[in-house]
Amino acid sequence: MSDATVLQAEARSEFGKGAARRIRRAGKIPAVMYGHGAAPVHVTLPGHDTLLALKNPNALLTIVVDGQEQYALARDVQRDPIRTVVIEHVDLVVVRRGEKVTVDISVSLTGEAASETVVQLENPVISVEAEATHIPEGVEVSVEGLAAGTQILAKEIELPAGSTLVSDEELLVVNITQQVSAEALEAELAEAEAEAGIEHEESESEAAEGESAEGTDAAEGDEAKPEGDEA
Repeated sequence: MSDATVLQAEARSEFGKGAARRIRRAGKIPAVMYGHGAAPVHVTLPGHDTLLALKNPNALLTIVVDGQEQYALARDVQRDPIRTVVIEHVDLVVVRRGEKVTVDISVSLTGEAASETVVQLENPVISVEAEATHIPEGVEVSVEGLAAGTQILAKEIELPAGSTLVSDEELLVVNITQQVSAEALEAELAEAEAEAGIEHEESESEAAEGESAEGTDAAEGDEAKPEGDEA
């Protein structure tokens, strides 16, 4: 990813909760930029454009303040706890072309594994180091035709050019297991409940069936009983 989203920002000198509320009521977002030993710069970002840009958490941003441009990445995005689409504040870290940064990227799966298997994405995110202006949006992992028992570790994932793995090499990312039949699952559950001493109350239908069976057995017994002599 090398194209940066341009955000026209405004320097701000008002701080505190009251000032932040006024900024948000105006459809804007309070933010602060820091990094490379420079003093933090407090700015106001355009609300709608920032919301769209940060749909990609690793979006490279070009922040324009008073005609000066600066590359930045969002390091912390604070959202409304109820209306999560509402951004309350953004921390931006200043980056430069050629600089290496560590980011989390998403893992997505492609293809179909062998029949009667279950594919589990154990870790949908891995950490990589990449050049600040060429951060990959994510990686794809193919499970096409893979059999039960196959495991894919982080070190086995092919990363985009220029990226290196930061996550533990032995991190389990994809796990493919054998599909369990409904009968086997019920048997396993029954066994576990028996070991735990769990007993289920007999349902009304089961009780009715039991009474019906007892009645049938009794009737059959009467029919089979020989008639005795009359007294």
